[in-house]
Amino acid sequence: MSEEQDIKKIMHVMRRAPHGSIYTYEGLEMILIMAAYEQDLSVAFIGDGIYALKKDQDTAGIGIKGFSKTFMALDGYDVEKLYVDRQSLEERGLTEDDLVVDVEVMDASEIGRLMNEQDVVIHH
Repeated sequence: MSEEQDIKKIMHVMRRAPHGSIYTYEGLEMILIMAAYEQDLSVAFIGDGIYALKKDQDTAGIGIKGFSKTFMALDGYDVEKLYVDRQSLEERGLTEDDLVVDVEVMDASEIGRLMNEQDVVIHH
């Protein structure tokens, strides 16, 4: 089997708010680990998952260390396909300028099409 055949297209889908559960943080850790194995990774942020990318989060009041800036490390791991659902962004009164990383804003149908092209889709 050639090296090219070993590469899988894997999309991680972040749907939950970043704080109050471990899903987003563990999802980010999983992405960083998988990136070391040189897979074709992408990440879609949908619904409250968009808040994981919001700039200037103050988590002192909830007694935890914020990790949104860790998403900036993805670029160093060649995880550059970051997609945000347009409607989710608009519903939360956010724009691309409010996010800690560069993303591609897409309609839900476009994100759905991308999901269908993946070998694996992992929801966090």
